[in-house]
Amino acid sequence: MIFGGKEINGVTFLVAKKMKVSINHRKRLREDDITFMEKDANGLLLPHNNALVIYLNVLDYKIKRVLVDLESSVNIIQWRVLEQANLTRSIIPAKEILAVFNLTSVTTREEILLIMNTEGVMKTTIFEVVDGDMGYNIILGRPWLHEMNVVPSMYHQLLKFPTPKGIKQIWVINRRQGR
Repeated sequence: MIFGGKEINGVTFLVAKKMKVSINHRKRLREDDITFMEKDANGLLLPHNNALVIYLNVLDYKIKRVLVDLESSVNIIQWRVLEQANLTRSIIPAKEILAVFNLTSVTTREEILLIMNTEGVMKTTIFEVVDGDMGYNIILGRPWLHEMNVVPSMYHQLLKFPTPKGIKQIWVINRRQGR
């Protein structure tokens, strides 16, 4: 779990934690409802303890080892990823303390706004820049999940989100091809 960051969709972290979630049960599903069916788990070896690790397009680069972390209150990118993509000139100086990151606290010194193409949906996303190895190239936290309206399923190893062209989905990368 990573704590830090300023706000999520214009709401501070403390207020977001206190919000209630309500669930509406309807008998009929609409075309734009996001649902997970048992068939979405086809091709998975169950039970599993796999994290949600995906590929993602940032600008014109396909980034591997992207962790979708429901517990993280910030989006994080490694400095070396920005160097490889030749994006270090776009960094904004900023200071942020990330608590419980790699079992310690880390102070970031930079942020960057990047255009991400997620299954045809273009969004500008802010990232905290971390220097050093963290096991993943990018960690996408709740700010990205909220911005994209992503509904993740750990059980199905699948992300679904609404678009103007219907519901899109992103499968995790180490999934057998049985879908």
